[in-house]
Order: sequence, then C-alpha cells, then structure tokens
Amino acid sequence: MNYLAHKSEDGREQSISDHLKGTSDLAYALAVDEFKPFSGLLGMVHDIGKYADDFQKRINGSRIRYEHAVCGAIELSKIDADKAARFFIPMFEYCIAGHHTGLPDGGSDGSDEYYADLQGRLKRAKYYSGSADYSAYKNEIEINIPDTSVLLAMLTKDVDTKKSDRHEITERYAFFTRYLFSCLTDADFLDTERFFLPNIDRKLKADFAAVSKAVDHKLDVLKEMKADTELQRSRRRLLEQAVGNSVSEENIYLLNMPTGSGKTLCSLKTALDMLERSNGKLKRIIYVIPYTSIIEQTADEFSNLFGDHADILQHHSNYYFDTENDEYGTEQKLRLACENWDSPFVITTSVQFFQSLYHYKGSSLRKLHNMAESVIVFDEIHLLPVELLQPCLRGVGYITKYLGSKALFLSATMPDHSKLFEEYLPSCSYRELIVDKTDFCYYKKCRYTYLGKTDIENVLSKAEGYRSVLIVVISRKTARAVYSLLSGNKYHLSTYMTPNDRSVIIEKIRKDLENCVPIRVVSTSLIEAGVDLDFETVFRQLAGLDSILQSGGRCNREGKRENADVFIFETDEKSRGDMALRTEITSGLLAEYEDITSVECIREYYNRLIYNKHNAIARNSIADKEYCPSGDFRSIQFRKYSENINFINDDTVAVVIDNCDDTKELLESYYDDPRAIRRKLQRYSIALKYINEFLPMLETGRLEERYKNLFVLTDNEDYSSETGILLDRTNDYIV
Repeated sequence: MNYLAHKSEDGREQSISDHLKGTSDLAYALAVDEFKPFSGLLGMVHDIGKYADDFQKRINGSRIRYEHAVCGAIELSKIDADKAARFFIPMFEYCIAGHHTGLPDGGSDGSDEYYADLQGRLKRAKYYSGSADYSAYKNEIEINIPDTSVLLAMLTKDVDTKKSDRHEITERYAFFTRYLFSCLTDADFLDTERFFLPNIDRKLKADFAAVSKAVDHKLDVLKEMKADTELQRSRRRLLEQAVGNSVSEENIYLLNMPTGSGKTLCSLKTALDMLERSNGKLKRIIYVIPYTSIIEQTADEFSNLFGDHADILQHHSNYYFDTENDEYGTEQKLRLACENWDSPFVITTSVQFFQSLYHYKGSSLRKLHNMAESVIVFDEIHLLPVELLQPCLRGVGYITKYLGSKALFLSATMPDHSKLFEEYLPSCSYRELIVDKTDFCYYKKCRYTYLGKTDIENVLSKAEGYRSVLIVVISRKTARAVYSLLSGNKYHLSTYMTPNDRSVIIEKIRKDLENCVPIRVVSTSLIEAGVDLDFETVFRQLAGLDSILQSGGRCNREGKRENADVFIFETDEKSRGDMALRTEITSGLLAEYEDITSVECIREYYNRLIYNKHNAIARNSIADKEYCPSGDFRSIQFRKYSENINFINDDTVAVVIDNCDDTKELLESYYDDPRAIRRKLQRYSIALKYINEFLPMLETGRLEERYKNLFVLTDNEDYSSETGILLDRTNDYIV
C-alpha cells in the first residue's frame, strides 16, 4: 500500500516516508550541532500516525476524525531506552504530540484520557487499534534514540543537582523542548510547502561586507560634518571604544551610551564587526526594538543606508507586504520570511521576540531556531517589563549559551542586571563595551531642576520664557488639558492619536525646530524613545528616573546651547501601578543625589526597583510550582505559562479612525485580503481600554463593528487629528 501524507489539488501525491525523510533532513539542517540528531529524530517520527487506515481514508475525502500527532510520542514512550535517554523522552513527546496544536501542558498521572494535556492524550492514544492502528510504519521507518550524553551534559553543566538548582535544570529542559519544537514545526511547514509549492523561492539577500562599507562611509561623513563641538567629536571615540571592546568571547555585551551619542549607528557597526569576525559562525542580525514607531524610523534609516545591499525584514503589526504584483518577488519572500525569520537582517518588536521564545504555538515558536547563530541587538533594554526580567534574561542567556548567538544590550540608562545575571544566568558571561566613561560629561547638556509640587498653570507660565519647549506629562488626559491651555504655535502627541497622525505631527515639529520657529509641544512618554528632536527646554512631570532622563535627551540634543534646562515638576495627579513605584523611588533619589544623571544614581534607581519587584521576578519561572507542580518534567505547563506571561497589555481594543481616503479604500476592499487589510489599518487605529473606554463608546453607538472584531468610529467629530479621540465629547446618540 502507498501510504500518503499529502495530496495536492492537481493530483500529485507525497508519501509518508518521503515527508518524514524530508522533514527529518530539514530539521537536522536547521538545528545547531548539539541538537541535530534529536531534531532529525523528531522529523522522522512526527507523522507516523498517518499510517493508520483512518488517516488514509481521511486524506481521500472521509470526514472521519483521527488524532495522528500523538502517535509518534506514544511509540517513543515504548522504546526500551537507557536511563539517560528516558530522561529526555518527555521532551520528545511534547514536541511530537504538539506539532499541530502547539506545546501542550504536561498534566499528571491523574489526567483523564479526555484531557487535552500530554498525559491525557497519551492515555487516549494507547487505545488505538483496528482502523486506528498505525503500526504499518514499522515496515518503512526505524526509530532509534541517538546518544543523549551531549544533551545531558548541557542540561546539567555547572548545576548542583542535589540543591535548588533543580530549578535551573527545569528551565533549561523547557528551553531545549521549545527549541527542538521550533526546528520540527518549521521543518514540517517547509517540507509541506515544498510539496504544494515546488517553485517557491524564499531566499533573501544581504551583502554584509557592502553594508559595513556603507555604515563606515556614513560614519566618516558624520565625522567630517559634525565636528564643531566636543560632544560631536566624542561620538567617534565612543564608537571606537565599543567596537574595540567587542573583540571577545562573552555571551552578552552592554552598550551604555548617553542619549544623543549615536547608539543606533554604533550598535549597528558593532554588530557588523561581530558578524565579520565570526568567520561565518554568525549568520544574521536581529534588531529588537520596544515600539513600532521606533521600528519604522529605524527601518527607514537602515534602508536608506543599505540601499540594495540587504533586504530588511520588518516584523511588526504596522508593516504591510504588498504582494499583489510581486508573486515570488522580494515582497513575497519578506512575507514568507515573517513566518520563521529566515532572513539575514530582521527588525522586530520586543513583544514579537519574546513571544517567539515563550509562546506555545508552532506559528510563533518556529522562529526560535532562527535566533541561533545571530547577533541580537536589544534597543532601549531598560524598557523590558521588570516582572518579566527572569524569562527575558534567561531566554537571551540560553540563546547565546546554547545556540551560538551574541546579544547586545543598548540603553542610555542601563539597568544594573549583574545580580540577576548571577541568579538566573550563572554560567553566562557578559562585558561592558564602554569602560571609559570620560566622554559622558559632554552629554550633560542640560541642568535638571526639581520644581517641587506645583500646578500646570505655574508650569506654563514658566514655559513662556523659552522659545522651544517640550512638556511631558504622565497621562493622555493631562496632555490634552495642557494643550488646551497653550497658545501660539503648539502641538500635541499621545497614543489617543493614530500612528499616521503622530508621524505627521512629529515631522511638523521637526521642521519648526530646524527653522527656529517658536514652538510649544505637550506629549506623553511616547516621545521619550526613538524620537530625535532638539528642544531648548523640557518640563517633565515626575515619573521614573529612566523616563525623566529620556525626556531630558530631547533637550539641547546637539549640545550647541550653553544653557539648557530640564524642569521636573510634581502635581496632585497620582501615578498608578508600576509607574507609582518608579515615581516614589525617583522622588527619594531627587532628595539624595545632587546629580540624578550620574551613573551611581541610575544604578541605585534600578537596584531599588528590582529589590521591590524581586518576588514577582522570582515567581515568573516555568519551574515554579504553579507551572511544574510535581517537579517532574512530564508536568511542565507550557501552555499555561505562555498564557500567563504577557509581554503586552492586551485588555485594549483597536478602533479604526475612518477619516481619510486611504482608510475608506482599505475598508471597502476588506474582503480582498482581510489579514493584510487589518495590518495596514493599524496606522489609522488607536487602542482603547476595554472596560473604561471601549465599552462606553460601543454601548452609546459611537463605535460600530464593521466586520467581525473590526471596530470603526461612527462619527469623525469624535476624533481630532490634533489631539486624538474625544472620549468625553457629549452628543445625542441613538442606541
């Protein structure tokens, strides 16, 4: 009998043995050396359940239900393996059983056969017989577990197995599982894709030698053009120091450079040099950025710099691939590469990156194996959620330790993670690239003055004495109130505005500043990262020290003014949640430190923040009893952990503002390509808090569900391109 894995619409057939061999070969090739034998094994075993008569009937048109994915797992559990090999069989079972539906929770011996967890599914599969009998695989496939001694050595190295380091072993075990799962699911996707689309071309190009020359040329031009101040000359010295100190074998590198010192170009040059010196061991650069607004700006900068030398893959919610007239061209390749990051140069968000490390679904995890043998640059590393520092740092550490990558942490306010490194990454090495901080003095371009508690009217009165002023406040409501009180040439920025409108406003602000036009700008904290503007004076409402210093980075950015001020003010408005703690810590530091920009003050800020959050940080581990209740590897709760580790606040709903020709055209053509249209509409959408903002507007008819889960503002009078959505606007609505 010819057992089939796939059948195409034009009548072509792929046998199970061909699919298993193809997937095994691909999985073997995708893995780093130590994992290759095990990745290849999973590829060879994952679909043996398709040998059952029930599946063969299904592929020929029957509607019979049949769970084929778990069969390979049950066969591995039957193998008479040595003690070391049996240690890893649960790892292989998770991967095979979940290769369609995602990594399951482990469950327990008490799991019912009807449960969706691993133990329940294994029990259910044991009853397979008759038409569900898949034993015919034995005539074509031989299963042998490779020598696991290398895997065991990696799992237990530098770990005291008799003490609490069992926690560390469980974390490593879970990471190895996710990594092998990534290799398997991507190989399965790719082999299936090759069968159905044999002529598909995924290859993207990058001539890193040419890119490096382009970056060097840009740096030389900047050196010649901007050498009239000591601050501008110091940028070159910091660059040379960073590149020189990266000639080493550490896992993680810390690039602590002041705001305005050229971190982006410096990090790019450092990453390219690491790539060049690796002699082919490092294959790609992944640039991880916290916000989509910064990604778009950085991607445009890199695209202009690289020219035709490299295809840049942007993977974030606002990017749209126009493949209509580009079948199997660059746009199509970029769209396909988003599935697994098979690209030499990737720019993505922190959310995408860490979800691709900790999600349970194959669609997310299939990217993980392509984080191997990479230089991974984390911009604005201080913006990582403090509660999630354990999984974030562990993930980066394991990628660099076991997958041959290098990580580069960037920040103008670098957190001191040394204690966390010792606690969660005891065998990972790290190195500061900027050791001599003498040049930092040139970036003290402004004075920080605490005005104490006051009111907005006094702040605005004081601001009248300056030509260009930025006022940064802690809430969107306050930003709009301040804007209404401003006079003259004024601008407003907040996330109540669509990304498209914010981009337009930022460009207007930039031109006014360049032309020395008197200007007043009020903004929320969104202006603090990746927005390169240069104001004479900044007023910052009391917040976390990192936020205050980032706001200060928009003041006298080029150091051309002899006198420039950042005024910190406090009002009766109270911060909430995490920001309340950060604000309280900063308030204490303002009383203790004369210079809040000093390295010592910044270090103390993060020390206090981490100390206050230590219990929350410690709990966020997959080895915690909540996620590994029995302490046994078979009980790891991959799905539960993934769902509880939120890298983004998801209690919001996106609302489209249909106020321009672009949105009207997109909404009218929605059914042509719903997924692509939704992505493109992100530039014309805002996020509303579900309970307090979205529901009241929906219930009063101010929003309509135009398509399934796609909500549109019904009256454009409820939106201003200057200040965003008007939540409190009163009107007579018919519900």
